[in-house]
Amino acid sequence: MIMPSVEILSRIQFAFTIAFHYIYPPLSIGLGLCLVIMEGLYLKTGLSLYKDITRYWIKIFALIFGIGVATGIVMEFEFGTNWATYSHYVGDIFGSALAAEGIFAFAMESAFLGVLLFGWNRVNKGVHFFSTCMVALGSIFSALWIVIANSWQQTPTGFRIEGHDMQARAVVTDFWAMVFNPSSVDRFSHVIIGSFLAGSFLVMSVAAWYILKQRFVKHAQAMFKVGLSVAVIAALLQLFTGHRSAHYVSKYQPAKLAAMEGHYDSLAVADMYLIGWVDNKKQQTTGIKIPGGLSFLTHGSFNAPVEGLNATPEKDRPGAVNFVFQTYHIMISIGMLLIGLTLLAVFLLWRKKLFNQRWLMIIFAWAVLLPQIANQVGWYAAEVGRQPWVVYKLLRTSDALSKKVTADQVMFSLILFTLVYILLLALFLYLLNRKIQHGPDISELAEDEYDGYYNNNIEHRPS
Repeated sequence: MIMPSVEILSRIQFAFTIAFHYIYPPLSIGLGLCLVIMEGLYLKTGLSLYKDITRYWIKIFALIFGIGVATGIVMEFEFGTNWATYSHYVGDIFGSALAAEGIFAFAMESAFLGVLLFGWNRVNKGVHFFSTCMVALGSIFSALWIVIANSWQQTPTGFRIEGHDMQARAVVTDFWAMVFNPSSVDRFSHVIIGSFLAGSFLVMSVAAWYILKQRFVKHAQAMFKVGLSVAVIAALLQLFTGHRSAHYVSKYQPAKLAAMEGHYDSLAVADMYLIGWVDNKKQQTTGIKIPGGLSFLTHGSFNAPVEGLNATPEKDRPGAVNFVFQTYHIMISIGMLLIGLTLLAVFLLWRKKLFNQRWLMIIFAWAVLLPQIANQVGWYAAEVGRQPWVVYKLLRTSDALSKKVTADQVMFSLILFTLVYILLLALFLYLLNRKIQHGPDISELAEDEYDGYYNNNIEHRPS
């Protein structure tokens, strides 16, 4: 058996650990926003039902947060063990961003999480709601600084290079230029909207399951409405943020955009594929396409030329073109499906027929997987499409490795990580299932209060 190279194994290991970790932060970010809405409705209406579902989802939020922290720590150690040259090169940049994340985001989120979990009946309602808002905001800030650090790798600005060859390192010269690098705002908005979709679809999935089982029906319907209100807005906004993200890619990383659409001609009108397959050896893409579609989205004209892969030297362009193409198109397809699902649900809710559609509730019970898949494949497309650069046009992935680590060592740690993460996933699913099976602790008369409140509002609504 031929052992893969240190570079391949290190890339697989980091991709595996970050992909597993990336299950949890989007869920906590999206769920944090749903918690703010749920508790806000409790403060507005005074209904015990909203307090019940808020307390229920806080417990699930804490579980997700805990697993997310545990899995995230591993990646920081990997920077030093597997990617020592990279760590030396970007240490000044990443150090600034990660320090800001720890001080302004993680510390705030962790501190207020204690009040969120244990503050019921110990602090007043306003203070508890403020804590909920701070936890949600902290999770968003945490994502902000991580995305800034990663975006700097895609479009580096605000720095200078000190030293030469293997001793070279990037040093911050303009902190705000580093923060607001050309891709950070667009990428952050795209990531956050994807997180809102992940969290809201988790809420709707659990609610749909309760409705199918005829358990906690009033509570489940209230949960579903909160999740749907977030999901439908986020799904539509993702169209805009996705277009903006593709626009920055076309400007700053044309080879990545060409790989995403399988476009090889150096400078020619580019089609947009709905579905297809790329043969990198023959430099051919086949499938269902909109002629000139990529040209139109990029330049506003179906006849505008777009730079293709052949405009970039082969050694400087992505190698796994079909992989980038497929992951990018899976993300887009899921995004369109989420828009269709949420708009259909809103229409049926308006017609007061939503919760009677058993087939749709079954779909929503499983649809929790869709935003997760879209988030994962979107990340794959962005990172694999950047290759062979770890810092675009500055540091190659092959040069970023630790020089003393062997393939055997990386393989051994990869096997151990896989076993540990399988156990963590099993534990997470077990604990999550227990909480779902238990359901919310229902306050006495909560459902009667809910019915009475909304019936009274309907009776007194102006005609």
